[in-house]
Amino acid sequence: MPAYKRVLLKISGEALAGGKGSGLDFEFIGKVSDVIKKCVDSGVQVGIVVGGGNFWRGLKQGVGMTDRTRADHMGMLATTLNCLAMADNLEQRGVEVRVQTAIEMRAIAEPYIRNKAIRHFEKGRVVIFGCGTGNPFFSTDTGAVLRAAEIEADVILLAKNIDGVYDADPAKVADAKKYDAITYDDVLAKHLGVMDSTATSLSMDNHIPIIVFALSDPENIYRAVMGEKIGTIVKEEI
Repeated sequence: MPAYKRVLLKISGEALAGGKGSGLDFEFIGKVSDVIKKCVDSGVQVGIVVGGGNFWRGLKQGVGMTDRTRADHMGMLATTLNCLAMADNLEQRGVEVRVQTAIEMRAIAEPYIRNKAIRHFEKGRVVIFGCGTGNPFFSTDTGAVLRAAEIEADVILLAKNIDGVYDADPAKVADAKKYDAITYDDVLAKHLGVMDSTATSLSMDNHIPIIVFALSDPENIYRAVMGEKIGTIVKEEI
């Protein structure tokens, strides 16, 4: 029996690149899509926000660019590429999907309309949200929390390249401690890299728990949905 009725799954763009580092690894995307179908078949309503870092990292990558707003708009277009790739793979598996984008591009996606997204969920469709918040200077993590709050998701599933929240970077610190659970306040106070501070604060203000886990095993998505203890949960109280 699923532990949650409606979830918002945030997938980093880098994760969709698999081991390639950039671009799209369709074999890996297929494995993720298989698990999302499994969640839908279990009666869970699934919304997805995908990052764009496998194609574009904003001014971090844009050598020669100085306009942050334009660079962020390019990142929003990168997320749309990923949304369409995810939609195609899910549809191949018989899952009904709608892509909604915060910036209108009617020829390829619906504009984001909250009530329409809710209706899609009620009909058993997966909704993939593109372009983050639609505004520069906000990350796709913040976009994910915003959409989660708007659609009244029970939880945010934060699928990353790391298997939880640590007190230090485990790639640099051999004895870094992994948390099973941690509060939003501690994440902010200790400057832990779960999400950016805007996204974390927005989650806290709207009382939405976050489960952080590794996407290297896509089955972790299903485990989280079913209430298994994986990764780290970020919430108001421990």
